[in-house]
Amino acid sequence: MNKDDRLRIVAFLALAVCWLLPVSSLAQQYIAPDYPPPAEIKEWLVATEHQRLIPPGTTITPANWQEFKEEMSYGLQTLYSGRYFWRIPADSALMIGSTQILPQPKPYIEAGEKYGSQTAIGVTSDGHRYIKNYQGGIPFPDAFSNRNDPQKGYKILADDYLSWVPDLYAQPFEHPGISCTQDRFGNINCTTLVWIYTQVGWNTDPGVPRDYPQAGDAWFTQWFTVETPGRWKYTTNLTVFHKNPEHDPDDYVFVPVLRRSLRLSVSARCAPAAGSDLVLDDYFTPGFNGGLALFDAVYLGHRKLLILEGDFTHQTGRIPDDWDMPLGFPKPAWGDWQLRDFDIIDVRRIPSQRSGYCYGSRIMYVDSIYHYAAWLDIFDAKLKHWKIQFWASRAEDVPQLGHVNTNSVTLAVWDVQNDHATYLSTCDAAGFGPYFDQRAPREYHNYTRFSSPSGLTQVMQ
Repeated sequence: MNKDDRLRIVAFLALAVCWLLPVSSLAQQYIAPDYPPPAEIKEWLVATEHQRLIPPGTTITPANWQEFKEEMSYGLQTLYSGRYFWRIPADSALMIGSTQILPQPKPYIEAGEKYGSQTAIGVTSDGHRYIKNYQGGIPFPDAFSNRNDPQKGYKILADDYLSWVPDLYAQPFEHPGISCTQDRFGNINCTTLVWIYTQVGWNTDPGVPRDYPQAGDAWFTQWFTVETPGRWKYTTNLTVFHKNPEHDPDDYVFVPVLRRSLRLSVSARCAPAAGSDLVLDDYFTPGFNGGLALFDAVYLGHRKLLILEGDFTHQTGRIPDDWDMPLGFPKPAWGDWQLRDFDIIDVRRIPSQRSGYCYGSRIMYVDSIYHYAAWLDIFDAKLKHWKIQFWASRAEDVPQLGHVNTNSVTLAVWDVQNDHATYLSTCDAAGFGPYFDQRAPREYHNYTRFSSPSGLTQVMQ
């Protein structure tokens, strides 16, 4: 055997090893990012370092709000300050009640305790992030502790993204949710929507399989369709999220005029959801819908902040009548606000994926107990303040799990650059909200129709 033959054999063996090695063996080590927050958030963090308790029974109004501004998110402060076109109405009043702590579902907590010690942050050869050894429940049970951890930002993002939601969330056709937009001239346009969210993998709810046998690599599906106005009726979106970090979410839209569905590109994640000020990467109760592969997060700190959530009214579906206009803000009759613990993270696309992406920074104020983001401040690619998001998650009775905080929400988005706003309620005008798990009628337990691309052919049937 001559020297050239030996070199060819060595080269062939080296190439064969590369073919045979699993992707994980080519993985990179996770290095936590250290980018600074937007300048306005940096100033807010300094200004809110020294906080105080607000006693129940306190009323906050536009006249006295500055006494309590240290307990407000940056976005809420700007709404009170009058900095933007969108501002708190003069007759607004926040009634402060006691802080309500509802237990998280026991099976979800137990799964986190069982598997949480095995999880770690992984990075693929392409730089995509993922959770090693994740099996369900809270990925990182200690992420919200006081322990100093350079990876804390991403771990909180993972706990938010994989926070508990019911196995099946069904906004029924007979009681659709409502989403309305408003421009600076007071023009309001409303859309009614039906949406079906199904967790098809990593389940912890009792009475459902841990992984749906037909789901393959998928772990979550989101399906929503427009009911009104008539010209948009049957327009339907389906997103399928995968466990494999190298598999981008699959996005489909059924276009009724074409009577067929189209597969959308990854860039469509910045497309408006049902004509609202939310994009597809926003459109989920935890305040983040972008997946974990293409994003990273820096931990910014812990604060006690004001929020409306838990046991508040179901009467939020008559828009604008149920809302404090023209801002579109909760009326005092909705219920008491709470002072709750939040951990704050700055979420951004990983460097290789930032070019052309709509958001430069997503500041998420994540509830330290429920792991849902209740406030968000969105900054554009140049780190200029763009949107304020308010997510009021509602407590409901869920079969076999009891009275828990859920992904039934009332929300508002204020676009402070374009003087535009969106309001959404998962309760209709009669106060009727979604079904959860086994309480949903049989027709909503339909994997093919609501969780697979082939189901889009049934939209107009």
